[in-house]
Amino acid sequence: MIRIIAGGKKHASWLAEAAAEYEKRLRKPFTIEWQFVDEEKLPERVARLKPDDYMILLDENGKILSSPELSETLRKPLESGHDVVLVIGGAFGHFSDEILARADTIWSLSKLVFPHQICRLIVSEQIYRAQEIALGHPYHHA
Repeated sequence: MIRIIAGGKKHASWLAEAAAEYEKRLRKPFTIEWQFVDEEKLPERVARLKPDDYMILLDENGKILSSPELSETLRKPLESGHDVVLVIGGAFGHFSDEILARADTIWSLSKLVFPHQICRLIVSEQIYRAQEIALGHPYHHA
């Protein structure tokens, strides 16, 4: 299971609809569970993660991963029986040193900066793409 902790409010309805198109295609272990929290409560939520949860932090200063690299990054802990927890900041997107230190992977979507709600849609699509790559399906044409 992939739990996504997102700072800020739930998706705008048009984004929720678009993300749902990808999420309905997901199969275990690539299924997503969204948890929306106030941005200031992210440190508290991260502190409650289990020690063996694999945490991916979405941060503009992180590593830009190819879709196959993301697929591998997700697949390894999932196949080992660990939950993956992906943390997306809110509108201001800055993380404390403690949260940065806890992250197993720090991932950047791009050198461009996107609104946090758009990031949620991109993440949903990329998780679906990662699943398809892991399964050897033709959705990813690279």
